[in-house]
Amino acid sequence: MQTLVIGSRGSALALWQSRWIKSRLETLHPGLTVAIEIIKTTGDRIQSASLAQIGGKGVFTKELEDALIDRRIDLAVHSLKDLPTTLPRGLHLAAVTEREDVRDAMIVATEHKGNVETIAGLREGAVVGTSSLRRAAQLRRLRRDLKIEDLRGNVDTRLRKLDDGLYDAILLASAGLVRLGLSDRITARLSIDDMLPAVGQGALGIEARTDDIRVNDALAALNDAATRTAAEAERAVLRALGGGCAVPIAAHARIADGKLMLEALVAELNGERLIRDRMVGSPSEAVALGEAMAERLKGAGADELLRGFHGAS
Repeated sequence: MQTLVIGSRGSALALWQSRWIKSRLETLHPGLTVAIEIIKTTGDRIQSASLAQIGGKGVFTKELEDALIDRRIDLAVHSLKDLPTTLPRGLHLAAVTEREDVRDAMIVATEHKGNVETIAGLREGAVVGTSSLRRAAQLRRLRRDLKIEDLRGNVDTRLRKLDDGLYDAILLASAGLVRLGLSDRITARLSIDDMLPAVGQGALGIEARTDDIRVNDALAALNDAATRTAAEAERAVLRALGGGCAVPIAAHARIADGKLMLEALVAELNGERLIRDRMVGSPSEAVALGEAMAERLKGAGADELLRGFHGAS
């Protein structure tokens, strides 16, 4: 029977995600064999610089996309939040999986366990690690006294740095910790009111060639309609604002009572200014709702906040 090749980054989380997709595909399509090829991306190779310094856009996806275009792999599995909103010609987002927990998580150092359960409970001047400008900006908005330091590496590396005493607490996506069986490390799942998630957070995005009918047909069953609709609205906000993972932009959408609820923000890195808004629309017009949200944020001054980031990219 036919064989498909998944392109994956080599981290424990990326491999978990790719193996999960492999298992789902082989279950849905008896007789199908799925192999995984590990491909190292720019973001994996360069660990000494921040995401903003190495470019942000596509640092975890470009080499996978190159392999797709060259037909060395048939599909690429991404954390959707890492996937740029504009894809290379000939590639498309073939499926978006059902979302895991969308929230960010705080993990505190062992010495603080039992004493600290919220961001408010961190000591004055506590050192918090994160690689995300989005998290950093919102965290500074909540606690201006905190010392926020860059934190790179895969999940295991970040947890080890915390355990080695380099930070009082770190922030990670809840979804990755859940998928790796590390839920017990989570001190607190941060409310969306306090920490609006990254665009696409908690979902997997599967990228394939637009003209590959065989692969697209196989992937169709993995697509979760509700998550995809929400992701399309979120990604439209980011695309219209011209942002990526190296810009402090956040968006979260969900369907409730037949309506698409969208919330988004743009922040100044120091947390002093933060523009946040909510809109409601039809699930059938997800992209239009996201674009309208971006225009509303621009009208409130988002362009001014983002100008410095766009000029540096």
